[in-house]
Amino acid sequence: MKPTKIFSTIVVAALMSGTTPALAQAPMDQDKYLNDRLVAARVADRIRRECPSIDLRLVAAYSQARGLQKYAREQGNSDAAIDEYLDSRSVKDRIYGIADTYLAQQGATAGDAESYCRVGRDEIAKNTVSGSLLNAK
Repeated sequence: MKPTKIFSTIVVAALMSGTTPALAQAPMDQDKYLNDRLVAARVADRIRRECPSIDLRLVAAYSQARGLQKYAREQGNSDAAIDEYLDSRSVKDRIYGIADTYLAQQGATAGDAESYCRVGRDEIAKNTVSGSLLNAK
């Protein structure tokens, strides 16, 4: 069967069942919700790596990662497209850059563990997305 025929069959079947196939709303690099959460995860990761008195809440981090994957699928992205996006060096560089800028704006300074701890405690106290992934020892 030709690919166009297969696609047509899927669309017709979906319409007859009362559902429609998910179509990507916007490219992942333009999805604010997705990218904000990736930045928040990077912020939490940097804090837990730099601050010896703060740990990552593994179950919360895993749960958020699964939820984000589900969200991306619901936006019409395939697992392969999601993996490709998350593995992209340019995406990582952009997300890491935004996270580093945010941390610096909050007072985190390279080589100063206590500055990262202070930012981490503030994130936890404010119950930000990043803070929800952290746990003070």
